[in-house]
Amino acid sequence: MAGMGEEEDLITEEDPLTGQGDGSARARRSPCSDPAHWLHRIVVLVFMCFLGFGSYFCYDNPAALQTQVIQDMKLNTSGFMQLYAWYSWPNVVLCFLGGFLLDRVFGIRLGTIIFASFVFVGQIIFASGALFNRFWLMEAGRFVFGIGGESLAVAQNTYAVNWFKGKELNLVFGLQLSMARLGSTVNMNIMGWVYDRIKDLMGSAGPTTLGIALMIGATTCLFSLACALVLGFLDRRAERILKKEQGKTGEVIKLTDVKDFPLQLWLIFIICVCYYVAIFPFIGLGQVFFIEKFDFSPAEARAINSVVYIISAPASPVLGFMVDRTGKNVLWVACAILATLAAHMMLAFTFWNPWIAMSLMGLAYSLLACALWPMVSFVVPEHQLGTAYGFMQSIQNLGLALIAMAAGAILDNRGYLFLEVFFCACICSECYLSS
Repeated sequence: MAGMGEEEDLITEEDPLTGQGDGSARARRSPCSDPAHWLHRIVVLVFMCFLGFGSYFCYDNPAALQTQVIQDMKLNTSGFMQLYAWYSWPNVVLCFLGGFLLDRVFGIRLGTIIFASFVFVGQIIFASGALFNRFWLMEAGRFVFGIGGESLAVAQNTYAVNWFKGKELNLVFGLQLSMARLGSTVNMNIMGWVYDRIKDLMGSAGPTTLGIALMIGATTCLFSLACALVLGFLDRRAERILKKEQGKTGEVIKLTDVKDFPLQLWLIFIICVCYYVAIFPFIGLGQVFFIEKFDFSPAEARAINSVVYIISAPASPVLGFMVDRTGKNVLWVACAILATLAAHMMLAFTFWNPWIAMSLMGLAYSLLACALWPMVSFVVPEHQLGTAYGFMQSIQNLGLALIAMAAGAILDNRGYLFLEVFFCACICSECYLSS
């Protein structure tokens, strides 16, 4: 009788979604709809990878349309680079608050949808600023876009940990990074073509043509928002079926921990800032550089400007595996810095084919990302990791905002050669600190 009672309990226990007995419901679910099956998790992974596609695609819309934005909106380079500065300003603060909002306020599902909505709305405002020929509205759009962009990346990583914790996690992070770089690459190579097709239809260039092109770019953000909604549904469904808790970021932010940070961690922060300010502002301004110095066509310039992202997509997982196997993070960071310095010096002082320098920069960028960020966990205890990474991202965004404005001013007043010397100086300061 005891055995029959246990069997009856198994049969009559209801599935919270179907109302059927759990055993029979589980048996009738196909592998693609069973949250415990690997096929279902692959479906989730597809939506997870595309979650950040729109954000990365639209982040570098200004770089892909550098000439068009400057001409149509009647800007100088300093004004143009404000579009990158306004993205970074909110993230000086939100790097601390994003994980807290996901964990304690919104929850991962609602938080992801909210941040994806900020990205979409921000891009719409940005495009509307061009349509109405109001540059201040474009800046406001980039600010709203920035509110969602970095926090959406935190949400994406949280979903990955929640669904793939264990031996698959490194591969999943590598795939997510590859998809992000794919978004950046597609943007660099397609937005100029989109602008040209709209110009042909309109009969002339101008703010309206630019605004329509940016509105078309916003469809990628809408697609990412749709992925956030589907992920929310799938995660809620899995939570009810598998009786699991909603994912947490694992970030515990305590600003009082900052006073206990060791000197090595501050050096990592400075190296991070000095490195990234020599990469992203250069890509933001790179298209015109390749047109002016190497006499490339706009299409060729856009293609070469995207090489860093093209290489980063497949190289990041491979280089991450290499760093994990060797464990010599400091050595790999030094190699990445020296390679980036060599790439900038080739671009500044030679007329060698820039594909060489940009390919080297792409490999170095991927290598540094794989080697530098894990070093934080080597020098601070686990309970301070959330604060350390939040502070690192905050300083990085502050540096990017300030250097974006400085790079625009240098280019307006001194030209590309002086700007490249400035980037080389930033990297040389890294070489001194890393040694």
